[in-house]
Amino acid sequence: MSELRQRQTAATSESSRDTNTTTQRTRRTSEDRGISVLDILRILVTLIITSCGLSYYVTNSESVLWGYRPWYTRWPVLKAYLTGPISLTPNQLSLYNGSDPSLPIYLAVNGSIFDVSANPGMYGPGGGYGFFSGRDASRAFVTGCFEEDLTSDLDVPDEDITNAQKKIRRERERRLARQQVEKTIARWEGFFRNHRKYFQVGRVVGDDGVGDESWGKRALCEAAQSQRPKRSEENEKNDKSEK
Repeated sequence: MSELRQRQTAATSESSRDTNTTTQRTRRTSEDRGISVLDILRILVTLIITSCGLSYYVTNSESVLWGYRPWYTRWPVLKAYLTGPISLTPNQLSLYNGSDPSLPIYLAVNGSIFDVSANPGMYGPGGGYGFFSGRDASRAFVTGCFEEDLTSDLDVPDEDITNAQKKIRRERERRLARQQVEKTIARWEGFFRNHRKYFQVGRVVGDDGVGDESWGKRALCEAAQSQRPKRSEENEKNDKSEK
């Protein structure tokens, strides 16, 4: 009986030693492996959450991505995307000038309609740029004449040309002027298109100038005329380029 107990005790001790040995081996194996994939994921998630929290605090609760807001996170933009682009005639566009609180505030540049309702103090009635709302005032964006040129007409009246040399020079001037106009319009259109508060909703359709009593060939306003280079300066530049 005593011998049987000794055998059981020995077997138990041997089993305990095997268990301890296995545990030590497992521990060494875990230490040898270093950082696991799960540990890396935990670190990344912690960093992301910390960054989002700091962004939310620094940007006054406006963004968790340090000022970046994808278009699909802005409900008005998402709504416009889901409903599709709209098409308005100049007369229809004139209704969206902020005078009706139930309607958004629109303005157009080069035929593209933008929603600027996010800034009614600027583009609403009585705002500093309220005269742009409800219309395509592309010409005013180019000339800076906000009283005379609130129209989409970008044409310049032709001048009388007496001979072939003047005609060639005039065509060159018109080409350069057209390039400058396109550059200015593209800059303003890009401003509204890429603005974090404004977004495009559609296009102006129909004949340009509908509803505009002053439609027709328009003379350059005084401010735009003063910005044009003097004829003597143009001649001097042309003479230098020819030499």
